[in-house]
Amino acid sequence: MSPPGTMALSVFFAVLAAAALHAGWNALIKIKLDPFLAMTLVCVACGVIALPALLITGLPRLAAWPWVAASVLIHFGYYLSLSEAYRRADMSQIYPIARGSAPLITACISLLALQDHMSPGNVAGIALLGVGVVLISLRGHRHRMAPSRAAVSCALLTAATISAYTVVDGIGARVSDNVNAYAAALFVADAFPMLIFCLWRKGVRGIMPALGFLLPGLAGGAMSLGAYWIVLWAMTVAPIALVAAVRETSILFGGLIAIFILKEPLTRVRAASAALTIAGLVMMRLF
Repeated sequence: MSPPGTMALSVFFAVLAAAALHAGWNALIKIKLDPFLAMTLVCVACGVIALPALLITGLPRLAAWPWVAASVLIHFGYYLSLSEAYRRADMSQIYPIARGSAPLITACISLLALQDHMSPGNVAGIALLGVGVVLISLRGHRHRMAPSRAAVSCALLTAATISAYTVVDGIGARVSDNVNAYAAALFVADAFPMLIFCLWRKGVRGIMPALGFLLPGLAGGAMSLGAYWIVLWAMTVAPIALVAAVRETSILFGGLIAIFILKEPLTRVRAASAALTIAGLVMMRLF
């Protein structure tokens, strides 16, 4: 465990790597497949990949299971709201709102409920990151047209679920005494609600198009699993709010993917937002 209110450099870079992986699997949701099916495919792939790990780690201790159950329920809401948001808008419009609002909410919960200590520099850095996110969310969207209310509502709901499962999993990973067992159990259990709901909603014939995207789905599942596994471990050795904030550098990676791979436009507002986000990270790291 790092000294109170700090994050070791190794943990910092590990969470940065998790952020890049997270942006990668979110980009895969924008493949030429219905976002809900793509989300289900990634979620089930996570469970399949995690199952051998669960056989190795064993089950987490009994005290962790209420947190696993709560996390699975919250993640289900997250998957539904995020896939609906991506159905309605660009990744570069939705991703910053969904991911960027979350660390501010998480920081408030962490300070008030968990009493994780943070320095004034940490708080200022999180605030800077938040300003950058708000900027790109309000002015950095496609063609400078106002985002639809439905898309923004789905993105904000996604942000709320992110904050909720971050805090729940941070506590769960800590009480489990074995973060690897907690992570493996969470990913395996997490796959069932989405798969069952998808079969109920679309039927067997309705999910057949996903079979043509098994390789991207497995790649997305591997990236999603790796990204969040790192974050779970980091929350056991550093303040949850700091981990959540550094994790949201996925906004930068997501922006690069949106511009260079998805061919969405680069604007001065997006560039300014990226600069503010980087400044926030530097302040969190140095102060």
